[in-house]
Amino acid sequence: MRLHHKLILLIGLLLFSVVIIMGAIFHDMEVKMIKEQIGQRALTLAETIALTPEVQKGFDSSDPSRVIQPFAENIRKKTGAEFIVVGNKEGIRYSHPIPERLGRKMIGGDNGEVLKGKSIISEAVGSLGPSLRGKAPVFNEEKQVIGVVSVGFSISDIEKMTDVYRNRIILFALLILMIGAFGAMMIAYGVDKALFGLKPEEIGRLYMEKQAILESIREGLIAVNAQGHITMINHTALEFLDLEAGTPVLGKKILDVLPNSRLLEVIRTGQAEYDQEMMIGENIVVANRLPVRSDDAGVIGAVVSFRNKSELYRLTEELSQVKRYAEALRAQTHEYSNKLYMISGLIQLESYQEAIELITRESDIHQNLFQFIMKEIPDPMIGGLLIGKFNRASELKVQLEIDRESSFRDVPHSVDRSSLVTIIGNLIDNAMEATFENASPIKNVKVFFTDLGEDLIIEVEDNGSGISEEQATKIFEMGFSTKSEENRGFGLALVKQSIERLGGYITFNPGASLGTVFTVAIPKHRAEMKRRENHGIQTN
Repeated sequence: MRLHHKLILLIGLLLFSVVIIMGAIFHDMEVKMIKEQIGQRALTLAETIALTPEVQKGFDSSDPSRVIQPFAENIRKKTGAEFIVVGNKEGIRYSHPIPERLGRKMIGGDNGEVLKGKSIISEAVGSLGPSLRGKAPVFNEEKQVIGVVSVGFSISDIEKMTDVYRNRIILFALLILMIGAFGAMMIAYGVDKALFGLKPEEIGRLYMEKQAILESIREGLIAVNAQGHITMINHTALEFLDLEAGTPVLGKKILDVLPNSRLLEVIRTGQAEYDQEMMIGENIVVANRLPVRSDDAGVIGAVVSFRNKSELYRLTEELSQVKRYAEALRAQTHEYSNKLYMISGLIQLESYQEAIELITRESDIHQNLFQFIMKEIPDPMIGGLLIGKFNRASELKVQLEIDRESSFRDVPHSVDRSSLVTIIGNLIDNAMEATFENASPIKNVKVFFTDLGEDLIIEVEDNGSGISEEQATKIFEMGFSTKSEENRGFGLALVKQSIERLGGYITFNPGASLGTVFTVAIPKHRAEMKRRENHGIQTN
């Protein structure tokens, strides 16, 4: 059964039940109210008649019926009562609508309380059938009860009156049911249209799928309604905002959570914004903002997705490093081709000793470097990076020297290797580029590693032009560069972010003669403790 059919049936049954119950309650209240009004009317009339002088005189006369009967019948006809019966203490009638019943005893058995001096309202069966009665005592001058006045209205007449109200209630109930049925159809079809004809189980499945998709993507996502209140946010966005998972953000205004958001502007203009940079905390992100539109209501909200720009630059930097490795290999191939031609020429000239010395010298240089790296820096990622940088330095005519006192064998597995590659690679590249700013023909870059103690220490020294005081405050800012080329100024910023992610720090100082020395310290065990905490491993 389709959703709107279920809604029509449920709303119809609910409305029918409510109308039936309320109709029965109203009818019962109406019957009780009519009986109460008629009973009060009968009682008031009985008390009034009991106090009239005609009735008092009638009781004192020798023939009470001759005085009381005409008086009572006259009042009965004017008031529309079924009967007005006046009797003495023994219940003998002095008035009755049927004259033949005068002098007979009153029927109903409800005179006991009246003869005690109380006025009552009762429902009993008399000589004229069931009736609703009002009864009042008749007192003499000594305040003694000498008789009873009974005014009654037929139950059948009362039921005719209530039937009229019941028919009205039924008519109104049918009208309400018709209006309710039409309203149920409108509501059901409106809900079905708003839900695009989906069943509840389909909606539940789509919701679970949406939640899984939101939590699986690496981009931050935030959605707001037309009033700017947050309706959806994923865990990546919470991380960007430095909020813990489960923080009550839904329902808050977007400007209270992200003050520089432009989502309200997107809602106002209805124009999408693509690849826009913005700051979230200390991160530069690339944001895409799109309005959410409805066929009927226009723009009903907006969605923003954003990704850390530094990650994009990190990917670009890694691709650039691969490109540089390829260029270094091509340069090395070209260089070795030249040396092979040189060796070939020396052999052809029969200069065998010179050829052997050249081969020995070149072999020693590279063999010593490879052996040193394999022994002291056994990690393949870091070792491969250093060899690539060494070849690149040879191509650029920069003397790259790795301190032979270096040791980088005790690098815990918990320390992210990609972050170390980013740190070392960018520092060496930055140092080699800095040497070209110096007019000296000798361009030196020295690298030192040590794993002694509780920290990993990395030092990179160059003989460039150094860093000015003005530059010193900005060199780690994303996009800042002393060079005029585009897409520059991201290396040191990525270095700083990688170091902070590993829990370390970086400093820089002037070199021994010229240039700058960058020193990086990374704790060995902080990453391991963090890994244990994430996996729920207890540490003592």
